[in-house]
Amino acid sequence: MPPRLVLLDIEGTIAPIRFVHDVLFPFARTRLSGFLARHADDPEVAASLADLGRIAPGAPPLETLHALMDRDAKVAPLKFIQGRIWAEGFAEGALQSQFYPEVLPMLAAWQRAGTRLAIYSSGSRQAQRLLFAHSAEGDRTGLIAAFFDTAVGGKREIASYARIAAQLAQPVVEILFLSDVAAELEAAADAGMMTCQLVRAEDGTIPAAGHPHDEDLTGVAHRYGLSEPQ
Repeated sequence: MPPRLVLLDIEGTIAPIRFVHDVLFPFARTRLSGFLARHADDPEVAASLADLGRIAPGAPPLETLHALMDRDAKVAPLKFIQGRIWAEGFAEGALQSQFYPEVLPMLAAWQRAGTRLAIYSSGSRQAQRLLFAHSAEGDRTGLIAAFFDTAVGGKREIASYARIAAQLAQPVVEILFLSDVAAELEAAADAGMMTCQLVRAEDGTIPAAGHPHDEDLTGVAHRYGLSEPQ
């Protein structure tokens, strides 16, 4: 039977890595100082800065954020602040999200056929929604039934995938997880999910042993009996 729900990673799976690393990250870094100055009185920003103080006691917030950006740290205060900066950029029209060409038509076909779709990414749920809300095809957030970030647990932890299945009220064996990262696929498989690696030539992904792999979502659809655009 085809999967009843498809759980998707973003970076390197449905969106090019270069978009995240060459567009989104530099945009946030360039605007970071001005954002902190403009939002010094914002309670949510203040709470994130307080969290930074616990990560690096006594260090200036801007310095800490730059250091976290340098190593692409998966920590909540950085992801929140980046998401807020990107929200401003999308609202201004300075940013527009990028997906691989087949992604949005394929997701729409899967949804029309009754397959539920969810996202699990290290980027915040706010940032995930922004990507789908500001695509070249307009607002496509309606394609996605649920968004998950690392608040549910790390992407290389088996328990995270079990929690996602429970929150979606979907038997874990009916879920297909798509990612480009082998360690994430291994955790999902150990939780009982079907898995498939996206090996995008543009991103230089190396196929991992032990998991099926395809070059795009069209290949995934053929492999798992999912619908295709008419």
